[in-house]
Amino acid sequence: MSPFIIGLVLLAALLHAGWNAMAKSGGTPQFSIASYRLVCAVCCLPLLLLFPLPHPASWLMLLASVVIHNAYYFTLSMSYRTGDLSQVYPLFRGLAPVLVVLGAALFAGEYLPPGAMFGIGLVSAGLISITFAGGAVGKIPAPALRWGLATSVFIAAYTVADGIGVRAAGNPFSYIVWLFVLEPLPIGLWLLARDRAAWFDYMSAKPGKIAAGALAAATAYAMVIYAMGVAPMAMVSSLRETSVIFAALIGTLMFREPFGRQRIIAAVLVCTGVVLIKILS
Repeated sequence: MSPFIIGLVLLAALLHAGWNAMAKSGGTPQFSIASYRLVCAVCCLPLLLLFPLPHPASWLMLLASVVIHNAYYFTLSMSYRTGDLSQVYPLFRGLAPVLVVLGAALFAGEYLPPGAMFGIGLVSAGLISITFAGGAVGKIPAPALRWGLATSVFIAAYTVADGIGVRAAGNPFSYIVWLFVLEPLPIGLWLLARDRAAWFDYMSAKPGKIAAGALAAATAYAMVIYAMGVAPMAMVSSLRETSVIFAALIGTLMFREPFGRQRIIAAVLVCTGVVLIKILS
């Protein structure tokens, strides 16, 4: 992977940590997530005129990604409703790269050298260790554990789908724009049918936060999709999940949360894994 792609994905990880923290802190993650995606879709509508349609070979993956993303949004919301951010976020972000390694090999014939796989393993182990550390952080409720594991599966699934889809699309920006326009339709229609008044009240009460979250979420994943068009999916996924360390740093610097020994150990493992991915891949 080139230094440019590594820097791009690490910046995406920072943005990803930011919008997830905002989604959790809002108290109603489903409203936050749906609002971010809706704003992103509206902003992307004019861009449909600037880019050609994705090649037909990519549409199956694009539509599959829309479905998988909406399943992910549901399990993500349930994870945040049943567990703390410091518990569930490292779990599903840490497990996902390992699943992407398997999915990329199975569905895309993408195999990594042993050194890169070892580096990905270190990154995942470091991140997951935060969830299962001793003390309060390690006491994850059973429902949160189940929803977190389900979320990790959907993260891996949409990562592989988008990695395959963007490579077949002809133009990566065509794929990105169409995905962002179609993505909020299922969750938006569901909320309109079930919680229309509450969702509208949420959007009218927090327009600034919604705009910031939408910008962070859209920019972060657009960078990731672009990177997967030119680099191995599992390596991009692993670098992206360093967002867990960024989230811990944000909590320490902005909210005066203790970083703690376990997070220091996790950060060392993650940084070591990132270096190995760069050197040995």
